[in-house]
Amino acid sequence: MSTFQAPKGTYDLTPPRSATFLAVREAISAPLRDSGYGYIETPGFENVELFARGVGESTDIVTKEMYTLTTKGGDQLALRPEGTASVLRAALEANLHKAGNLPVKLWYSGSFYRYERQQAGRYRHFSQVGAEAIGSEDPALDAELIILADQAYRSLGLRQFRILLNSLGDKECRPVYREALQTFLRDLDLDEETRRRIEINPLRVLDDKRADVQKQLTNAPKLRDYLCDACKAYHEEVRALITAAGVVFEDDEKLVRGLDYYTRTTFEFVHDGLGSQSAVGGGGRYDGLSEMIGGPELPSVGWALGVDRTVLALEAEGVELDLPATTSVYAVPLGEEARRVLFGVVTELRRAGIAADFAFGGRGLKGAMKSANRSGARYTLVAGERDLAEGVVQLKDMESGEQTAVPLAEAAAELAKRLG
Repeated sequence: MSTFQAPKGTYDLTPPRSATFLAVREAISAPLRDSGYGYIETPGFENVELFARGVGESTDIVTKEMYTLTTKGGDQLALRPEGTASVLRAALEANLHKAGNLPVKLWYSGSFYRYERQQAGRYRHFSQVGAEAIGSEDPALDAELIILADQAYRSLGLRQFRILLNSLGDKECRPVYREALQTFLRDLDLDEETRRRIEINPLRVLDDKRADVQKQLTNAPKLRDYLCDACKAYHEEVRALITAAGVVFEDDEKLVRGLDYYTRTTFEFVHDGLGSQSAVGGGGRYDGLSEMIGGPELPSVGWALGVDRTVLALEAEGVELDLPATTSVYAVPLGEEARRVLFGVVTELRRAGIAADFAFGGRGLKGAMKSANRSGARYTLVAGERDLAEGVVQLKDMESGEQTAVPLAEAAAELAKRLG
């Protein structure tokens, strides 16, 4: 037992479970790669002000959950709590929006950090795959991203997730709704912290999960009743495009998400098998974020899907992914000469693209064959002094148990043929 353990609220990914996480990342990113999204990677920490401006100074993320630090040079940095602000900052810094091909379509994968109360499905270190389409105001982009996320989840075998959809309006119509909502909320029986939130960002109150608060919100004014004609038309086009693609969604007029930068389209993916922490991902349109962080006007839309949350959803549905074996061939040498010869065969197999492993450590036949079984290899190569003298190796099919002698010079080619 090590003296040290992973920090509270974090987790280590170790084999064999880590293979599931890799498969989930691959499945989520695959539709993006096929749709013109290029990979982007940003630092694990950024200037604190980037998140304060972008995510919102009134959000729990900024006020309670960010891990912050001061460098020796006096810079105020924060471990990234989400990906959108970082990706947009990087795109602006690299002038990707000036290349003449808008929208700039990017996807990313990485770890994020928030100081939260540890509970099932919610960690202080978590993994996401995200996508951002920067620089275009088009309902087809909003629809595309929702459809691609739905496609990714279905490719994994998930069926019991739901897509919630709403519109938050824009800078033209949301201020009118904000004032009406504030007037309503000021008359409710709320704690002081929530009352402060009414004045800063009243829409966040709608997202309050406490039952006593939700009960009082029953007759709250509905944002849909305040949408301007442009926002209504935009939202209806998003709904129509998603529907035409056969993607099922639910209208949720209380859906606001937890970040300040969202405008118009907002959506969330939830899985009821995860209990109270049901969200597995979400996103929306953020037309004003570029200007908030000092860039030009660049209407954009994106989402982030939780890798760990998706794994939990798979487990809740009892979905087992068809993961490829990490080893196809396992070599077992008996003696020093066989050790050198079979190591050369393993190297040849690997160069040919065949997953091969080797019985390291000079173990006997019995122990080495146990390792071969545990590796999941389809075939085992065994050779001793007599085999080498005859110019052959023993090729064992680990499923049927059948063992045949194969000329040493033809071993790699024979395995390649059998493995297809």
